Amino acid sequence: MASYELHLAGTRGAADHGWLKSFHTFSFANYYEPKRIHFGALRVLNDDTVSGGMGFGQHPHDNMEIISIPLEGDLEHKDSMGNTTVIRHGEIQVMSAGTGIYHSEYNRNKDATVKFLQIWIFPNKKNVTPRYDQIELNPANRANKFDQILSPSPDDAGVWIHQDAWFHIGKFDAGVSAEYAIKKAGNGVYVFVLSGQVTVDGQALSTRDGLGIRDAASISFNEMSQDAEILLMEVPMQL
Repeated sequence: MASYELHLAGTRGAADHGWLKSFHTFSFANYYEPKRIHFGALRVLNDDTVSGGMGFGQHPHDNMEIISIPLEGDLEHKDSMGNTTVIRHGEIQVMSAGTGIYHSEYNRNKDATVKFLQIWIFPNKKNVTPRYDQIELNPANRANKFDQILSPSPDDAGVWIHQDAWFHIGKFDAGVSAEYAIKKAGNGVYVFVLSGQVTVDGQALSTRDGLGIRDAASISFNEMSQDAEILLMEVPMQL
């Protein structure tokens, strides 16, 4: 029988550094909640807003799969692999930190904020060669359905990571219903509502609410509000 872990938007950890406003679904930095360390292989889900021209200076990572999804504005990325890129709304970026990388992230624009999700996934392989990728997503592919944006395979749709994980995103018209079938037995799904309202397996959710679902074969989505946008993160529950 499926079990559920509800994280309402208002229960997330919050940090306000002036130039950075961040909400943490799971324990991060100065926010520590023993019951919210991770959801299976999903370790970090941060919802960040960065002021114009500001950002994160160079800092290290290792042995983590790091995914950035801009929700608004442009994010400039530089790393120790020699990449200098701009990630925009409608794109997705992935880094396999592996044996270790340094990178920085800044709001490219001086006169507008940038909003993005930063997601960390525990890898299933350690000390891999660091890797970077980003792709542009087609918004039409998510109209009233879930569009795959990440998988374990470089030959599948979206970016890929070193983990048996799948991410999907969908944007729905009012009243539309949808189903999601689990890709791999034993995986769980973390549902994160980017905007709007939806009922997931009978649980009503609103903007920035999260719901972790374990031991389910499929998940039902009903009572969508107009332009409800939903991110699904399917991850292994055993590390």
